[in-house]
Amino acid sequence: MRLEELETIEQLEQFLNGTQAVIFEISLLKKERYDWIRKELIRFSYLELGKVQKGVLIRYLTKVSGYSRQQVTRLIEKYRKTGYIKTKPANRPVFKTRYTKEDIRLLAKMDQRYDLPCGQAIKKLCERAYTVFDETQFERLSTISVSHLYNLRKTKTYGLTRQHFQKTQSKVSTIGERRKPRPNGSPGYIRIDTVHQGDLDKQKGVYHINAVDEETQFEVVASVERISEKYLIPILEQMLEAFPFKIISFHSDNGSEYINQNVAKLLKKLLIEFTKSRSRHSNDNALAESKNASVVRKVLGYRHIPQKWATLVNQFNVDYLNPHINYHRPCLFAKTLTDSKGKQRKSYPYEMMMTPYDKLKSLPQSEIYLKDGVTFESLDAIAFSMTDNQSADRLQKARQSLFETINERKQA
Repeated sequence: MRLEELETIEQLEQFLNGTQAVIFEISLLKKERYDWIRKELIRFSYLELGKVQKGVLIRYLTKVSGYSRQQVTRLIEKYRKTGYIKTKPANRPVFKTRYTKEDIRLLAKMDQRYDLPCGQAIKKLCERAYTVFDETQFERLSTISVSHLYNLRKTKTYGLTRQHFQKTQSKVSTIGERRKPRPNGSPGYIRIDTVHQGDLDKQKGVYHINAVDEETQFEVVASVERISEKYLIPILEQMLEAFPFKIISFHSDNGSEYINQNVAKLLKKLLIEFTKSRSRHSNDNALAESKNASVVRKVLGYRHIPQKWATLVNQFNVDYLNPHINYHRPCLFAKTLTDSKGKQRKSYPYEMMMTPYDKLKSLPQSEIYLKDGVTFESLDAIAFSMTDNQSADRLQKARQSLFETINERKQA
């Protein structure tokens, strides 16, 4: 059935209730829609209908025309008063264009010629070009207002005529000193770096903060949801507190998560010097970057871990990972040899392989580096509470439990 075959109000009601199948197509032109509404009002004798029947007809007109009920009601009111429904032509004001595209191009060339001076200067130059030097092409521009001159500079024609490119100006950051720290055999010179656990389906993963002492390779790993100030500053305080010795220097690369006023303020409060990597010196933070691969990636892998699990992963680091890598995982330490020409070469003899805690104890007068309230007796209680194998088994079991928990909750 088509719309023309609907002849009674009852058939309209059936159509509106969905019990009457009707094929209809309405024009997209406003004039044709208005004409169709007027014809339907005449066909169903709208002015002679009762209140309920008028409501059905209005619902019918609203559904088919696509107009709102308020718009249909306004059109019906026009029909009731005049008998017609006419469209009004757009009555938009059209302003006469005074300055042509040629004037705008002329203005662009003037700006380029004088290196973009202020509007008053350009107006005066255009005025002088016409009145003093009789350059007739500047006749209209000689009387332009300064404010409208700036409007013409924003036009598309101006932009296509004169394009000005300026290289990005580098800004030197005064935060941190750009140099390589020199521990000279003392612990407390830590290197720090960030490891991201990847993205998946436009969702960020957790961030691992890895801090390593250069002399002893004592390492603290922490995990955060984001590396913004809200999450990073509290975790940095916890990490600095986790080292058993006094922190003297804090070294990072040039990432904005560390080179900012908030981190600088924290280190200044703790009386820790702040250094950052030098340009074209990739080895300045190499120790932390190598530990990212040999410790963080080897234990936590490359698989995406959603941000919401950051607290759970960080608790795993505090309880299992950090104690194991500092008290039970041996590390190679370099021995520097200087030849007759003064060139230094590093070797890693097996005899110098030990845990970070053993390296700390082997330093001359190592007790003076410990924080107040920390003793080697208390640290020995942690180091010898279990064997290396027991610690490794404990770490593997905890890691398996961690990922099982994450996978189970993700599936749920």
